[in-house]
Amino acid sequence: MIKSLKFVTVPTSDQDRALAFWTDKMGFRIVTDQPMGPGKRWIELGIPGAETGVVLFTPEGQEDRIGSFFNGSFACDDVEYTYQQLSARGVEFEGPPEKQPWGNFAKFRDPDGNTFVLSSR
Repeated sequence: MIKSLKFVTVPTSDQDRALAFWTDKMGFRIVTDQPMGPGKRWIELGIPGAETGVVLFTPEGQEDRIGSFFNGSFACDDVEYTYQQLSARGVEFEGPPEKQPWGNFAKFRDPDGNTFVLSSR
């Protein structure tokens, strides 16, 4: 039976730029970085303390996904604290965290313009 979600993919136009963002600014670590077809690499990243990974790869024919909204959410214990830490590292947010009845959240972008939600559990 299914036990977990192994990874999610983030579409990117420039894998080196994306890799620098996700490791230097977001604090993820490289699990694997290997060739995956002509001019592309399979770059899998680990999120500290999480089982699910992030893959920086755009399959052929899926380039229109670059710069879109990521259908998921990154969880943290304290959205305000994480927002402050990531903002200090140069991560671009759409605005400050917002409080909702279901929890707190903030939206950020990667260098390709992909938008992600950061939320409390």
